[in-house]
Amino acid sequence: MDFNMKKLASDAGIFFTRAVQFTEEKFGQAEKTELDAHFENLLARADSTKNWTEKILRQTEVLLQPNPSARVEEFLYEKLDRKVPSRVTNGELLAQYMAEAASELGPTTPYGKTLIKVAEAEKRLGAAERDFIHTASINFLTPLRNFLEGDWKTISKERRLLQNRRLDLDACKARLKKAKAAEAKATCEGDTVPDFQETRPRNYILSASASALWNDEVDKAEQELRVAQTEFDRQAEVTRLLLEGISSTHVNHLRCLHEFVESQTTYYAQCYRHMLDLQKQLGSSSPSTACPAWTLTGSLAREATRRARSRSPTWNCSAKQAPPGPPGSGPGGRGRVRPHHLSVGDSAARGGETSPIPSTSPVAQL
Repeated sequence: MDFNMKKLASDAGIFFTRAVQFTEEKFGQAEKTELDAHFENLLARADSTKNWTEKILRQTEVLLQPNPSARVEEFLYEKLDRKVPSRVTNGELLAQYMAEAASELGPTTPYGKTLIKVAEAEKRLGAAERDFIHTASINFLTPLRNFLEGDWKTISKERRLLQNRRLDLDACKARLKKAKAAEAKATCEGDTVPDFQETRPRNYILSASASALWNDEVDKAEQELRVAQTEFDRQAEVTRLLLEGISSTHVNHLRCLHEFVESQTTYYAQCYRHMLDLQKQLGSSSPSTACPAWTLTGSLAREATRRARSRSPTWNCSAKQAPPGPPGSGPGGRGRVRPHHLSVGDSAARGGETSPIPSTSPVAQL
C-alpha cells in the first residue's frame, strides 16, 4: 500500500511538471525542443495518410452499402464481435417482386413471360453485386481498417510517449537553467568578505551553505537531464522507425487498390454480360409481345396527332361573313354563297340542297 501511494505521488508530480511545461510553452514562457525537418516531414506524411485513408474507407463503405442504417447495423455487429446477418441485395429484392408479380398476373401472358426473364437477370445481377461487395470488403476495406485500428494506433501511442519525453526533457533543461542561475547568484554573494563586527555575521555562513546546496542541485539537475535526453533519443528513434514504415503501408494499400479495381472490373463485366443476354432474349420475342410504343417514334406520334386534329375542323357559327366560295361567287358572280350558319331545316326547305356541313361535325350529328 505504501509503495502504491509513493508511485501515485510520483506519477502526479510528473504529470504536474509536464502540465506546467506545456502551459509555459503555449504562453511562450519556456523553450521547446524542436524536431529536425526530416522528422517533421515524416509526421506530416503520416497524418496525411491517416486522414485520407479514413475518407477513402468511409466513401468505399458508402459505395458498397448506400443504406446508412445498414452500415450502422454492420458496424454494431462488428464491435460486438458477432456475425453480420446475410442481407438480400436490391437486385435480388427486385427479382423477387417481379417473379411474384408474374405469378399473380399470369406467367403465360406476354407481360408475365417478360417479367420472369427480367427477374432472372436481376437475380444474377444481385448475386454478382453480392460477390463484389464480399471481395471488395476482404481485399480493400479490411487492410485499410487494419491500418487505422492497428498500425496507426501504435504510431499514435508512440507519438504521445515521445511528446511526454520531450516535455520531461525541456522541464529538466529549465530546472538546470534555474539551478545554475541560483548557484551563480549564491556564489557571488559568498565571495563577499564578511564583516565580523556586524550583529549578524551568520549571513556569510548562510550564503556559503546556499552555494553548496545549489551546487548539489545543479549536479542533480544535470543527472536528470542526461537521463531525460537518453530516453528522448531512444523514443525518437522508435517513433522515427514507425513513421518510416508508412512507405510500406503505401505499398500495401497500392496492392489492395489494384485488387479493388480488378474486382470492380469483373463485377461490371458480369453485369454487362447479363444485361446483354437479357436484351437478346427480349429482342427475340414475337412482334405481338412488343409494346406499340417501341415502334412509334416521337416524330411519328407528333405527325399522327397533327393529322387527327386537321380532320376535325372548327366551325365559327357566330361569324358574320361567309367563307370564301368557289371562283365566280361573290357580288359580281353567278354563284350563290349560303351562310354556313344555316340549319339543316333551312337546307331542306330550299329544295334538298346538299349542306356544306360535313357529316362528322356536331351540327350534322344533330
